Amino acid sequence: MKNLVLLLILTTAFLTNVEAQKYFTKTGVISFHSDTPIEKIEAQNKSSNCVLDIASGKLEFAVLIKGFQFEKALMQEHFNENYMESNKFPKATFKGQIDNYSKIDPAKNGKTTVKVSGDLTIHGVTKKITTDAVINVVNGKIDADAQFSILVADYNITIPALVKDQIAKSVKVKVDATLDLLKQ
Repeated sequence: MKNLVLLLILTTAFLTNVEAQKYFTKTGVISFHSDTPIEKIEAQNKSSNCVLDIASGKLEFAVLIKGFQFEKALMQEHFNENYMESNKFPKATFKGQIDNYSKIDPAKNGKTTVKVSGDLTIHGVTKKITTDAVINVVNGKIDADAQFSILVADYNITIPALVKDQIAKSVKVKVDATLDLLKQ
């Protein structure tokens, strides 16, 4: 009986420790920027979800496409209806891994540059990407920042011939998220 109680206590302690390794946000910021001599296109979404399992380095992001805000309402309408087909493809996701996650110590303040790789799904198309990210631990919170570029054509996003010179073929994506310890 004592062994059973001890096993139960150790299992509970282990599971509590594993759960305490997950960090989460609903307010991650994902923005993108493309620039041509004719048109600058910028948008930002301040409500992306992210979960980071610090014990395994697994990382997931999800963002609703219709949540991207543009300076011009007409640009936002065209983005959702003509290019991203937001009703058909309502979200973009990233499922990946921090390759050198053991460098991150959530109990110790400081910045660490890590390599992140995984599957980015946009417009129904999934592509592998790899980028550097900066992880900054501040008082138990994790700030994650990353930047990378994608080619619009890689994700089967069609640009009409009429405006092909106004829209860049490459888009710069910036990710900025502050994650808190997930309370279960």
